[in-house]
Amino acid sequence: MDIVIIVGPHAVGKMTVGEELEKRTGLSLLHNHMTIDLVLKFMPRDEGRDLITLIRNEIMKKVAKGKSKGMILTFIWAFEEQSDWDYIENIKSIFTDQNIYIVELNSDLETRLDRNITPNRLEKKWTKRNIEWSNNDVKEGVIKYRMTSYDGEIKEGKYLRIDNTNLSAIETADKIIEYFGIKEVV
Repeated sequence: MDIVIIVGPHAVGKMTVGEELEKRTGLSLLHNHMTIDLVLKFMPRDEGRDLITLIRNEIMKKVAKGKSKGMILTFIWAFEEQSDWDYIENIKSIFTDQNIYIVELNSDLETRLDRNITPNRLEKKWTKRNIEWSNNDVKEGVIKYRMTSYDGEIKEGKYLRIDNTNLSAIETADKIIEYFGIKEVV
């Protein structure tokens, strides 16, 4: 079973690259807003944070015990937050003895602001449709969190960092598939 964890800052392309990987590998995508937006429909994020985590964990546990080829997860990793490191360790503990690949995407702020308003993103993430709020969220994220790892900080052996500023989702997926040797569906 292959587990691909795509991390990176807001609007870097985690979901879009994940969608391309899903098409080409047959791995199922659980992008972070699938659970965030579900819970936010019923309650504020601070009240529903534990529910978001619970839903994700239960899905991962079912996949780990099932006959799936694996899955793709997306996550904004704030590297200075111990809880985010713990979350990655939790994923690893659920998928013990599986192929776990960590992909870190990076691109410049201007590119991310452009990507923040793409039709695909706005269609799939209703919470991003308030463009002014969403653009401010992207900008504030840069100030509030360190969402890019330091060289050598991620000790995971199956790790790849990609600057996808000038790459399409297809080109980025190509790099991931080739680097890790993930099998494509025919």
